[in-house]
Amino acid sequence: MPAPVITTTDTPSPEAVAVVSDGLKGYNVRQAGYWDGRRLAVLASDPETGAVLGGITGHTALGLCFIDLVYLPEALRGGGLGSELLRRAEDEARRRGCKAGVLYTISFQAPAFYARHGWEEFGRIACDPPGTARVFFRKQFAALEAAAEG
Repeated sequence: MPAPVITTTDTPSPEAVAVVSDGLKGYNVRQAGYWDGRRLAVLASDPETGAVLGGITGHTALGLCFIDLVYLPEALRGGGLGSELLRRAEDEARRRGCKAGVLYTISFQAPAFYARHGWEEFGRIACDPPGTARVFFRKQFAALEAAAEG
């Protein structure tokens, strides 16, 4: 068989993404014995129109919660909505059996917000613009029952 052709693109086809995703899921099932990956979204919507205003997206798999994106428009920041969204994402992760969560933010975004909510910084990598960094956080989740008792 000739060597594969290697392509770099920012517009992979859905079929190409499925080959990679399905292949990795199959490998994980063979190694772990199961696959429980699921998307996760906690959204804030306009009460009148139903339009999504912001929220949290991520996924859970094999005992970990991955927070991928968090956004609220400036007008909705500072009143506790972000804290409620994060709490609900963490609670759902616990319900799904996650023992911990991981996320990253940028130093000019919200590292102090995550630290206030019990997330622990475990690394930084310099990025652009100069003087900024990606900040990586983790959090161990207590069992939902233990959290309710305390």
